[in-house]
Amino acid sequence: MPQGDKSKYTDKQKRKAEHIEEGYKERGVPQDEAERRAWATVNKDDGGGKKPGGGGRGRSGSKSDS
Repeated sequence: MPQGDKSKYTDKQKRKAEHIEEGYKERGVPQDEAERRAWATVNKDDGGGKKPGGGGRGRSGSKSDS
């Protein structure tokens, strides 16, 4: 997947990034910086793109002792 490709993100993640980006733009942050920050926030919160075929990486279930 080339850099900048958002095809592995769910519609919900895309909407979330758009909403965050709008908030940054309202505060006077330039368009490209607002977009960069918005996607960084989505990645931090959700761990990146979530659609099937994402390479099998991500968080597994709970690792608590039984």
